Amino acid sequence: MADQPNILLILSDQMVAALTGTYGHPVVRTPNLDRLAATGVRYDAAYTAFPLCAPGRACLMTGRHASEIGAWDNGALLSADEPTFAHYLARAGYDTVLSGKMHFIGPDQLHGFRKRLTTDIYSSDFDWVKPEWIRLKETRGTDFEQVMSNRPAYNAAGYTGDGVRIDAWHDALSYDEETHFRAIEYLRARNSGGEDGPFLLCASYHHPHEPFWPPDAYWKQYEGADIDLPVFPADLDDHHSMMDLNLNAYHGTGCYDLRNEEGLYRLRRAYYALVSYMDDKVGGLLDALDETGLAENTVVVFASDHGDMLCERGMVQKRCFYEWSCRVPLIVRFPDGWRAGTTFPDPVSLIDLLPTFCDLAGVEDRLPHDGQSLVSAAADDGDRVVFAQAHEAVGMPCIMARQGRYKYHYIHGFAPRLFDLDNDPDEWHNLSGEHAEDEHRQVEARLLGRILDRFDPDAIAEENLDSLYRRRLIRDTMSRYGHTWSHEPGLDHRKGAMKQYLS
Repeated sequence: MADQPNILLILSDQMVAALTGTYGHPVVRTPNLDRLAATGVRYDAAYTAFPLCAPGRACLMTGRHASEIGAWDNGALLSADEPTFAHYLARAGYDTVLSGKMHFIGPDQLHGFRKRLTTDIYSSDFDWVKPEWIRLKETRGTDFEQVMSNRPAYNAAGYTGDGVRIDAWHDALSYDEETHFRAIEYLRARNSGGEDGPFLLCASYHHPHEPFWPPDAYWKQYEGADIDLPVFPADLDDHHSMMDLNLNAYHGTGCYDLRNEEGLYRLRRAYYALVSYMDDKVGGLLDALDETGLAENTVVVFASDHGDMLCERGMVQKRCFYEWSCRVPLIVRFPDGWRAGTTFPDPVSLIDLLPTFCDLAGVEDRLPHDGQSLVSAAADDGDRVVFAQAHEAVGMPCIMARQGRYKYHYIHGFAPRLFDLDNDPDEWHNLSGEHAEDEHRQVEARLLGRILDRFDPDAIAEENLDSLYRRRLIRDTMSRYGHTWSHEPGLDHRKGAMKQYLS
């Protein structure tokens, strides 16, 4: 591997690690992720720093926790004075290019990338800021049913059998096809252009995020498949935390039948199909590296910004700390074959990508960050605590701490949850509370201490609400003037590929 290898970062959106063949699922077909893992390192306890698109990606880019950068929700500004891994690598001589979504909110739509080859798929403005977010923060989540009573649309509708459509072309498919085409063309242009310096290419896709409308060819791959459905215990409601109740009200899960077996089968089959669709995109990029000869000096990283509950526990989408929402696939392949074909069992975080990329690029002069390089000796420290935050659709600060086999859900002002993932991987048995065993009390005290040593929940709640007030005012002004921060790539199809992608 050269002193400065190329880096290809492939991001999916809302992919559940457990629903891939690469992570052991017996039905879901992911041959290209399998191929990547066979020659790379598969991280088996990788977590997003925030199980939601915009803040999760902001944390990934900056290597910092959400409360450190004000990444409160899907409408929160990523400040232009926050260094990202793209800034560090650009300064180190890399050509930094983004194809696809990154969900940047604010006037800076590059954040260290020299060029973006596509628009984003979502708005970059403060029009994401919702009145219910403000009311939830003002009431600290204690009046969520009233706050949500006038919510005009619910995400849960897309998780019913009727919400699944087959072979219906839509904007998200068009977007991913363009994202993929631009990324492939960039790699080809790099190969033909005689460029000497290294590159960082981020190819970031929408799928398998909803809508769950797979192309027919992928739907047919799972004809008659043995598709596993959620299990709903009779005492399911007793397992819901205050965070869960807030989220279910926010998503409107009570407005739809999310336990209908036929509907669940269609939902899971469609999701399997979209995972395979995304896997094919990974294969196309790997093939392009092989065909151009770039694979010989390119580190390939595959990850997802977060997962999806897919009706597990009667919950939908993300925004919570359960494994299907917060744990993500993470695979890294090094051209020199470092740890090829191995798995890494200890908890890691997507904020680790910034120091990892800096180490690979030889960047030593860095500002403080919260990640830990995956290629440093410290990465093998099994006692590390990995944190995640989730604040958007709940009224109170929520923080997760994972250390070894234990995961702790801290819900500010409400009862916490402690789980032993070795013995209870689905997180059904809460080990905290008045009847907790002494061993678990000690674990809880340790993890709670680590959270409160690192974060100030009361300050987080205050800063979050203040941010929402400011953004609401600015949103209203921008809306009145018709202003937008959306990125326009400005590609000119009269130019050849080399000029198009390298200039």
